[in-house]
Amino acid sequence: MVLLRKLPGMPGWPAALGLRLPQKFLFLLFLSGLLTLCFGALFLLPDSSRFKRLFLPRRATASASSSSSASSSAASSSSTRDTDLPRSPPAAAEPRHASPAAPRRLREKLRTAARMAGPPAHTAPGSRQQVQGGERRAEPATGAPPARDTRAPFRFDYERFRRSLRHPVRGRRAGEDPETRARRMKIKEMMKFAWDNYKQYALGKNELRPLTKNGHIGNMFGGLRGATVVDALDTLYIMELEEEFQEAKTWVEKSFDLNVNGEASLFEVNIRYIGGLLATYYLTGEEVFKSKALELGEKLLPAFNTPTGIPRGVINLGSGMSWSWGWASAGSSILAEFGTLHLEFLHLSELSGNPVFAEKVMNIRKVLNRVEKPQGLYPNFLSPVTGNWVQHHVSIGGLGDSFYEYLLKSWLMSDKKDSEAKKMYNDALEAIEKHLVKKSAGGLTYIAEWRGGILDHKMGHLACFSGGMIALGAEHAGEQRKQHYMDLAAEITNTCHESYARSDTKLGPEAFRFDAGTEAMATRLSERYYILRPEVVESYMYMWRLTHDPKYRQWGWEVVKALEKHCRVEAGFSGIRDVYITSPTHDNMQQSFFLAETLKYLYLLFCEDDVLSLDDWVFNTEAHPLPINHTNFKASVQ
Repeated sequence: MVLLRKLPGMPGWPAALGLRLPQKFLFLLFLSGLLTLCFGALFLLPDSSRFKRLFLPRRATASASSSSSASSSAASSSSTRDTDLPRSPPAAAEPRHASPAAPRRLREKLRTAARMAGPPAHTAPGSRQQVQGGERRAEPATGAPPARDTRAPFRFDYERFRRSLRHPVRGRRAGEDPETRARRMKIKEMMKFAWDNYKQYALGKNELRPLTKNGHIGNMFGGLRGATVVDALDTLYIMELEEEFQEAKTWVEKSFDLNVNGEASLFEVNIRYIGGLLATYYLTGEEVFKSKALELGEKLLPAFNTPTGIPRGVINLGSGMSWSWGWASAGSSILAEFGTLHLEFLHLSELSGNPVFAEKVMNIRKVLNRVEKPQGLYPNFLSPVTGNWVQHHVSIGGLGDSFYEYLLKSWLMSDKKDSEAKKMYNDALEAIEKHLVKKSAGGLTYIAEWRGGILDHKMGHLACFSGGMIALGAEHAGEQRKQHYMDLAAEITNTCHESYARSDTKLGPEAFRFDAGTEAMATRLSERYYILRPEVVESYMYMWRLTHDPKYRQWGWEVVKALEKHCRVEAGFSGIRDVYITSPTHDNMQQSFFLAETLKYLYLLFCEDDVLSLDDWVFNTEAHPLPINHTNFKASVQ
């Protein structure tokens, strides 16, 4: 390159050309513009990597070149038409990352291709929109797509599974007394009455409003419909209501649409819809229930795309966007919600051969084992961003309840191989007994709530499941502790029975207290209602099966009579607003869990022990039976 400087003994280059002063100025201006243009081309043009090699180190050049290539490849991929999709795309190209506006056919092809490619990535590449505390924000995703899955095609060997059961699903019906059978038939009639009215006035809606004889949709299920249908399926099957079961199955086959775009509770969709579909598949072998459960399970996976892998509580089933409940402290996730996924997600992996579902819930375990527990207790609010507790509020009722249940049942469902779950359960129960279990002046044992070291001496109806849970765990405790825990379970169940016996309707309130001279009764107007909840009869059923003490059947029959007297209306069953009034007003809602849980547990209370035997099944927190994994039911297809 020519250097424009004056050399000794020689005139400047422009002067040597005989140019005048104005011409010299114009020439220098032109030359400087030319140099600027050259350097701009070198560093600013889109594809200048060849020129950069002249000035940049080899490593930096290679990095810039690969980045440019990746961007070009991504742009090319995003413009691919659905008819040009490769048969085996990268694992990251899974349906949950597809744009919600993409054509349905494209999403279906992506879904098929992703299954061929292997398990989905832990998080989406790039960043996805998240919503926390009511505010949407962009959150960078972490992790990398897993390697391509080269395993053989997979199928679940259903016939082998059925042969592994130790008892017939519906039992043998041998040697029962006439009174027990008559009571069971009465509960079956109640189930048929509840279903028939739902079918007549609300089929396809989520729940029946029996007073106004119409349907209720609600906002918990993200646009999904038919919550009562899916919740009732296994109850109808177990009760041998064959015609009604076929009606429900037909609705699932023809009308149950999963292509919805709404905001759903991760917890409720999992325990009611996925739990109900999985249970009915295991009971019947009908493929429609399995395929619907797996498809719905995939729609829940984006909720886990958080820095810790702890899922947020609300997810849009169409877009995959997730956020925490607006009322949850500091955008936290709720212990009972993210802790009540384990049973269903392990079965999703079992049926699909895709380990991603199991990996998601096992990661939750890792986070919980890492974080320090105050006094050995699990608070109800955890940040999905930091993995730390947000408040030190501990409850065995609402916000915490089913987390503890799923620790024990995960161990049982693994055929007692999941020792980590058993240890977590044992440690949690020891801390609960030490800090929360109290005895009233009148001798009633209850479980208080804990708020940063201060006890709130109340017990919610939801906490009454714990009698059955502790009894179930006692069966598998060491000999020295077995009787202790059976006694504790019996005392708690008796306390919950007292909350029923001390009301005018013989139905229990939403919460009851042990303070100011009051025992096992609601002291606040806002806690006096009953919405057809199952937790007390759930404990009666477990206590009956584990002790065969006839008082549990008698207590259950008292509930049946109270339901018939106070909750049965012309077109179904309704909750009541005040259990301490002999002529209560109704809330006009037949909850789906009344068919899934309350009536099922009452029915099983009057069945022989081999009906849905505890040797073969565990119940999810919505009373949907899931099988114990006695052996491996995977079968490769050649």
